[in-house]
Amino acid sequence: MSFFRALGRSVQLVGYFVVAGTELLVKRPATREARADWLHRFCARAVKGLGLEITVIGAFPKRGAVISNHLSYVDIVVFAALHPCVFVSKAEIMEWPVVGWMTTMSGTVYVARGHGGSAMKARKGMQAVVDAGLPVVFFPEGTTTNGSRLLKFHSGLLAQAMENGAPITAAHIQYSLEAGDKSGVTVADDVCYWGDTKMLPHIFKFLGLRGVRAEVRFAERPIVFSSDVLHRKQAAMEAQAAVAALGDVFEHQTLST
Repeated sequence: MSFFRALGRSVQLVGYFVVAGTELLVKRPATREARADWLHRFCARAVKGLGLEITVIGAFPKRGAVISNHLSYVDIVVFAALHPCVFVSKAEIMEWPVVGWMTTMSGTVYVARGHGGSAMKARKGMQAVVDAGLPVVFFPEGTTTNGSRLLKFHSGLLAQAMENGAPITAAHIQYSLEAGDKSGVTVADDVCYWGDTKMLPHIFKFLGLRGVRAEVRFAERPIVFSSDVLHRKQAAMEAQAAVAALGDVFEHQTLST
């Protein structure tokens, strides 16, 4: 990692936030489509400016739900940079300075875990996104990992998406570093953000990396579940298998970085 590269990109990233935040304050996009387009442009600009390379295999679904494994806060930037979409996220993010306001303004559907009625609110929010003709993206693992395995998929949000009747398409994201990097950094620890790692130091170190590449794979067609929403645990296992098949990664299987 280069300290000066990280410092320069940090200043650059702050500039992106200032420009994007000012646009939100001035234009106040009122529709879901306008908000998703704002997030898409912001993330596409950041990806290009920070030198993150993205390879896409398959096509980003135009509507319905997209489910993926979850490795880092960078995942959201990557997916949003590829196509206007709306994310489902934990409600705690609303309390984050600046970022919380911006995610709310971008139309994020929030889930308050452990709160009664939260799942129903999320279902209505996701349905509104689908009705607006936008894809809704969420991560059924419920947390980030280092990419060595897929965690058990939570069935709650998946069941709500199934209730809405929209197609659910599997996706898989993975990262790599340019060949020949001898700095000792690894994808598992320096690109993936997981465990009890502190966010701000991790972001600073990530910004100092060079040659970070993301590969996103989308399934050719939506998942065909073997049963209805009443058997949501079975559906969760089938969804996990669909994501795993895209990345050739299975529960408890270790991958090299």
